Amino acid sequence: MSDMFPVLDLRDTERGPQARAEFLDRLRAAAHDTGFFQLVGHGVDGSAELLDLAREFFALPQKSREALDILDSPHFRGYSQLGRERTRGIPDLRQQLDVGPERPGAPGPGDPAYLRLVGPNQWPAELPALRPAVLDWMSRLTEVSHRLLRLLLEALETPADFLDAVVDPDPQVHFKLLHYPGPAAGADDAEGQGAGIHKDLGLLTLLLQDDKGGLQVAVDDGRFVDVPVVPGAFVVNLGELLEVATRGYLRATVHRVVRPAPGVDRYSAPFFFSPRLEASMQPLPSPYVSAAGGVVHDPDNPLFACYGENVMKGLQRGFPELVARHHPDLLAPAGR
Repeated sequence: MSDMFPVLDLRDTERGPQARAEFLDRLRAAAHDTGFFQLVGHGVDGSAELLDLAREFFALPQKSREALDILDSPHFRGYSQLGRERTRGIPDLRQQLDVGPERPGAPGPGDPAYLRLVGPNQWPAELPALRPAVLDWMSRLTEVSHRLLRLLLEALETPADFLDAVVDPDPQVHFKLLHYPGPAAGADDAEGQGAGIHKDLGLLTLLLQDDKGGLQVAVDDGRFVDVPVVPGAFVVNLGELLEVATRGYLRATVHRVVRPAPGVDRYSAPFFFSPRLEASMQPLPSPYVSAAGGVVHDPDNPLFACYGENVMKGLQRGFPELVARHHPDLLAPAGR
């Protein structure tokens, strides 16, 4: 299983030419074969403290969390109660807090729908330490993600700065605090999904998870296998836009999260690194890409080169109540 989810040490890129070349070979293989790997040596500390803040947030009184209801945010920011977000139409049995870049939101008439994602976050007054901790975490993971993206391009024999134009100076980033509560013993919903079967939408996802496990990845024979918990590691996976840009050479692999056992609580914190909302992906000038067979098209999941269009596709499916309340003009089917 370690070969399926290799542990890559980012420090190897600074340990001389041979160590760097070996790192790039392993990175390319992981991104091509599975689309998932574990990253250590990233230099980002504070993981335990962040997960402690997640526990504190989800332990706040229900009234305090509901004051941040995502349904009150036209920008898809805030707290979601158990089952609010859906994957393939089925409620995900998790609570979450969605956070994006802190910006004023003021889309004008005729602006693309994806500009409605630009806006302020919602923060709990009862937990003032959360806002600076999360914003600092997002800043540090943005730097790691950009570095990792450049290394991935280098591994594909593509100029390392080829995608700088789509992520600089202002990549679209998205962060979630997640709580997966295990069902009560004998509960009717014990078989529900933690997070349903899906692919991520952008470029890279860096996931911090606790020691409970639960993340599963689909392999070639259709089986789902558990991603091991590696202390201090980020689980890294590729998003759909890298699959598009590499004509399918790199994989945005289907994955899911199973519910914890009764009485067990799982906490995690995924960070999503993506191009600017208006940016579109172009095929990478790489010998690996030119020889690739092309993206396998799923009629239930159309892929768009423009990131803003791709992410709106997912949000329209995931938050139908929010769309109905704030964006009724987007209620036309979004692909799945």
